[in-house]
Amino acid sequence: MPPLSRRNFLAGASLSIAAAAAAPALASLASKSPFHIAVISDEISEDFDHACSVIAKDFGLEWVELRGLNGKNLQNLSEDEIASARKTLARYSLRVTDIASPLFKVDWPGAPLSTYAEKRDQFGADANFKQQDDVLSHSIHLAKAFGTDKVRCFDFWRLEDVKPYRSAINDKLQQAAEAAGKQGILLVLENEFACNTGTGREAAATLAGVPSRNLALNWDPANAVMRGELDAFSGGWDALPKDRIHHCHVKNAVKNNAGKTEWAPVDKGFIDWTAQFKALKQIGYHNAVSLETHWRGAGTPEASTRISWSGMKQALEGSHTL
Repeated sequence: MPPLSRRNFLAGASLSIAAAAAAPALASLASKSPFHIAVISDEISEDFDHACSVIAKDFGLEWVELRGLNGKNLQNLSEDEIASARKTLARYSLRVTDIASPLFKVDWPGAPLSTYAEKRDQFGADANFKQQDDVLSHSIHLAKAFGTDKVRCFDFWRLEDVKPYRSAINDKLQQAAEAAGKQGILLVLENEFACNTGTGREAAATLAGVPSRNLALNWDPANAVMRGELDAFSGGWDALPKDRIHHCHVKNAVKNNAGKTEWAPVDKGFIDWTAQFKALKQIGYHNAVSLETHWRGAGTPEASTRISWSGMKQALEGSHTL
C-alpha cells in the first residue's frame, strides 16, 4: 500500500470534517421536510448500533424502519434485546416509522404452489399460516414497544391465479386490520412483487376489496416495476386511492443488457423519484419515505446504501421536500 502523503491526509481530513459539519445541517433540513425520511436499518448493516450511527450521524436523519437487527428478524427478539434496541435508538435520537413485519408473507392454505416461489425473501422469518395470528399479535406488541402505530403486512405469496382465493384473502386482511385497529395500530400493506398485490393497479383493487380504514398502503413503485408495471410512476400511482397511502419504500429498478429487471440505485431506473416525491407532496402526504436499498452493486450493503441515499437526497432536494 503506498504511503499516505500529507496532501492526501489533509484532503481526507477536510472531507471528514465537512461531512461531520454537514450532518447537523441536514438533520435540521430533514426535520422540516413534509416526510419522515428514513432508512431500513438492516439495509445498511445487521449491526444495529452501527446502522443507527450511519442513519443519524452520517445521513443526518431522525427516523428508522425496523425489520431485522443483529442478525435476527424483529419477530425473534427477546424482551432484553428489545430493551437494548430501544436504548440504541434513544442514544442516536431516532424514532421508528413502522414495524416491517413479515405478516402474511406465507402460502395461502389449499392453493396450489406457484412458480413464483423461487423469488421469496424471508429476511429471517419462518412462521407458517397457522402462526399468523401470533405474528400479528407480536407485531402489535413490537409497535407499541418501539413507539409506532404502523405494522407492515403482505397478502400471501403470489398465486398464478388468485381469483378463486381473492375474496377469502381480502376477508383475512379485513379481520387483521380490524384487530389491529382495536389496538390503535394501522396495517400498511406493501405491494410486493412476489405476493398477490404486486403493482399499483393491483393495490388499488385490493384496497377497494378491503374497506377497513385500518388497512393502508405501503407504496413501493420499484416493486411494481419488478412485477412488470413499468409505468408504476405514474400509471400505477394514478390508480391508487391517495388517502390510503401511509408509507412509502424508496428504491429503483432497471432492465439490464439481457432484458431482465434488476435493482438499481435510487437515481437510476424506471422511477423518477424527484417527480414521485413532488406527487407525494402535492397530495399532502406526511408519512415516511423509507430507503430500502436492495441494490448491492457497490459490493456491500452499506456502500450500496450510501450511494442510494445520495441519489435519494438529490431527489428530495430537487422536489423541494428536503
